[in-house]
Amino acid sequence: MSTLTEAQRQTLIQPLLANGWAMVNQRDAIIKKYEFKDFNQAFGFMTRVALKADKMDHHPEWFNVYNRVEVTLSTHDCGGLSQRDVDLATFCDSLL
Repeated sequence: MSTLTEAQRQTLIQPLLANGWAMVNQRDAIIKKYEFKDFNQAFGFMTRVALKADKMDHHPEWFNVYNRVEVTLSTHDCGGLSQRDVDLATFCDSLL
């Protein structure tokens, strides 16, 4: 597992940034905040992401309060953004 190259960042990360993801300050990671109708929808989202992440052997950092879920992605094995983060971010967005 390796971090994304500059060329990959332009082609893979830029579309995520245009879709509401943001770079994390002082860290090679991306973050997005999701808001749902209620806790049930937020928890359902987290459950679907957790099942996918487990299959990928890649686990997000996240924070949940009632109807809000904040997801931070970075690959700890390589110390920064990798293809796994792009894939999981894309999956998260596909659930909406």
